[in-house]
Amino acid sequence: MDTNKKVEKKSRRCAPAMTPEARENQLIALAYDETERRIRSGKASSQELVHFLRMGSAKERQEMEIQEMRKELMEAKTEAIKSQQRQEELLEKAIDAFTSYRYDGGVEDD
Repeated sequence: MDTNKKVEKKSRRCAPAMTPEARENQLIALAYDETERRIRSGKASSQELVHFLRMGSAKERQEMEIQEMRKELMEAKTEAIKSQQRQEELLEKAIDAFTSYRYDGGVEDD
């Protein structure tokens, strides 16, 4: 009983979220806090326990690493495409500049 009072005293009001993403993060944090409280008190459901057991498994960690690598690969591909587009634009500008300095074949004005 005394433990519950300590937990209740620890809970504090957070500033209201400014964006939907921030609000979602606040709610996720609260859900994790509540689940942790239930796990520590021995009142967690089997689904909650299985969820965190899976999160801690080597397979799950590998999957997370793979997801992170895929994300980095997609970012690198996106950057490469943008870089290629910039190079093509520069090449077009260079070609335009060179064509404006075209040699007329030696005709001189006197």
